[in-house]
Amino acid sequence: MPFIELDTNLAASRLPAGLEKRLCAAAATILNKPEDRVTVTVRPGLTMLLGGSTEPCARLLVSSIGVVDTAEKNRGHSAGFFEFLTKELALGQDRIVICFYPMEPWQIGKKGTVMTFL
Repeated sequence: MPFIELDTNLAASRLPAGLEKRLCAAAATILNKPEDRVTVTVRPGLTMLLGGSTEPCARLLVSSIGVVDTAEKNRGHSAGFFEFLTKELALGQDRIVICFYPMEPWQIGKKGTVMTFL
């Protein structure tokens, strides 16, 4: 169950229509997870500073069970997400940062229990 959160100081009007759906599909492909298990949140118009500058930027948070738990895996994930984000947001790679958070099944609640028991 990947959770994808895109924070950006770009105005909502500057984001391409349907970005959340394309980000969901891209995340599913990049992380090799079913699309119907991916949760995407897009938060535009935030006050953000990256590298000492308030120029347009974005931060992607990627949390998941078992797929973001090594540097080797995340090197490939990072390349895929950077390719997607630079194209979709028209930002340079130096204006994007990605944070990977490995999760355990007991940390995600679903259907009145946690993933450990599903």
